[in-house]
Amino acid sequence: MATVAEWIEGARPRTLPNAIAPVLVGVGAAAQLDAVSWWRSLLALLVAMALIIGVNYANDYSDGVKGTDNERVGPLRLVGSGAASAKTVLGVAWSLFGLAGLFGLILVVASGQWWLLLLGALCIAGAWFYTGGSRPYGYAGFGEVAVFVFFGLAAVLGTVYVQAGRVSWEALGCAVAVGSLSMAVLVANNLRDIPTDREAGKITLAVRLGDPGTRRFYLVLVTVPFLVTVALAFAHPVTLVGLLTAAPLITPVKTVTAGSTGLQLIPVLRDTGLAMLAWAVLTGAALAFAG
Repeated sequence: MATVAEWIEGARPRTLPNAIAPVLVGVGAAAQLDAVSWWRSLLALLVAMALIIGVNYANDYSDGVKGTDNERVGPLRLVGSGAASAKTVLGVAWSLFGLAGLFGLILVVASGQWWLLLLGALCIAGAWFYTGGSRPYGYAGFGEVAVFVFFGLAAVLGTVYVQAGRVSWEALGCAVAVGSLSMAVLVANNLRDIPTDREAGKITLAVRLGDPGTRRFYLVLVTVPFLVTVALAFAHPVTLVGLLTAAPLITPVKTVTAGSTGLQLIPVLRDTGLAMLAWAVLTGAALAFAG
């Protein structure tokens, strides 16, 4: 049986900023509209956290039973390593999807926006079919697009909408910025895994772009938030504080541009995620102040 530490590692803690950051900056955008509800913000955070941990376990299950994780470079995978049975990991994944659905349903009832049930269903379906099913879209190079949509647009704008009943152009800009950084985290992960993914037949976007193209794409993605910061500053100069988050990106950018491979790329995921979290905190706080 897997230990508690192994289950925590299997949850992929380095990806948690992808769930936390969009909600935090969404709260800031809602505050800028003078429409913050702290309990709805908490529920939105619980939805995002349950979804990302659920999708991580679902990926562990699907990649494990497909044999994709048999030869890998990186953190432990529960099924691939044999630390936990595929059935157990699958059950935990769907339990988390169920929790996300429950928290989301409470938000839908509170907001009275019943069409959000469809969005919730799409999020859960997107989480499962990323690597699950007979034709997973993550194996066809669409994982980055899904991350942008679900942990960028849907998470940020959804957080704002369930509180304010509308979204703003500032919220849309934040959604694009956080979505781009979320994509950068996945791109760094898939850059590391190009050799093993290609061998396993997992044709990620990184495999399609190749090593040099993936590194260039990463650089483009981490630039987007700072372009958004400049755009926001025309209306809210205080949001220029977001430029401070360029500092924690210096090391991962150097690592990627230096041609590092394998285990050397693991810190890039962590540092990119932390930079995303810092950008969300500073920009969200600045928008709340501006409001």
